[in-house]
Amino acid sequence: MTGPVGGLEYHLTLRGINEPVPGPRWRELFRSTWPGYRAWYLSGDASQRPDLPTARSMLARHMPELVPTYERLVALTDGDDTAARMLTLWDPPRFSPGCSQMVLTSPRPVLCRNYDYEPALFEGTVYSTRFTGRRVLGTGDCLWGLLDGMNDAGLVVSLAFGGRRGSSSGFGIPLVVRYLLEVYDTTAQACAALRRLPVAMAYNLTIVDAEGTVATAFVAPGHPPDISTAPVATNHQGSVPENPEVARALRSVTRRDALLRLATEQPDPAALAGAFLSEPLHNTGYSRAFGTLYTALYQPSAGYVDYRWPGQTWRRTFDDPDATTFVTLREGERQRIR
Repeated sequence: MTGPVGGLEYHLTLRGINEPVPGPRWRELFRSTWPGYRAWYLSGDASQRPDLPTARSMLARHMPELVPTYERLVALTDGDDTAARMLTLWDPPRFSPGCSQMVLTSPRPVLCRNYDYEPALFEGTVYSTRFTGRRVLGTGDCLWGLLDGMNDAGLVVSLAFGGRRGSSSGFGIPLVVRYLLEVYDTTAQACAALRRLPVAMAYNLTIVDAEGTVATAFVAPGHPPDISTAPVATNHQGSVPENPEVARALRSVTRRDALLRLATEQPDPAALAGAFLSEPLHNTGYSRAFGTLYTALYQPSAGYVDYRWPGQTWRRTFDDPDATTFVTLREGERQRIR
């Protein structure tokens, strides 16, 4: 997956996988990443992880459309009980990435996001699938969840930690993103689904559809989602952070203010991506789990996503064959692209 070199550089390997339904490529991914995922899933108080009947029943109750794919995944693990529980993503361990995200709607909908986290915990997959018959393309996490992605109806969804501490019974957010893209066409439909889906932690989900309808949904355990038309999100809700300490550590207000200024400029997609590659949106605190692992620029009307780093771009479409790219990230290296 990833590894630091000399404490200053981190080498990422990103694998583009085009596999309509889980098969040999997914099995290979599982075998290569399962030791790390198993350790993560059983970390902390492992007694807090659900038993298999409970986890399966929650998936079937809330996301029945995903059950056939889930069963195929479990079969590919040779029926491993721990893997079967983890793959439901019901009541998983905490997961708190940074992230900045923004939507442009004119002349065509575009979503740009930075994913800020620890290199060693990045799965490094870009998955093109047809799990439910619909084409979905996005950045993989937790073996079949997504950090961000789009579908062939033009719906795009991206996640960011919402800044509220604590967790409760619910789904890990990467599977929620997968579910929205597998099942829905529009922002309104996705937001309606979020009103009934229990989530394990607080997140901001930024959503845009082919018609340019934008929403940012703040979701949290035990609370109805707070849905706004804001085209930007970082790691707090609204303009005043609920948890100032977390917001300061992640520079959440500074980044959100930068996004709001950017929104008034209405840059073209190239300029938007350039802004995400420079301060204050781009971060290099990789050793503190707060470094930008990639910038993703989704252009659903054109059917592709560009993954960008300073001096490097990697494009993936729904139909691209398997491919691999390599990236070097440097601790503390400032970027001023604009």
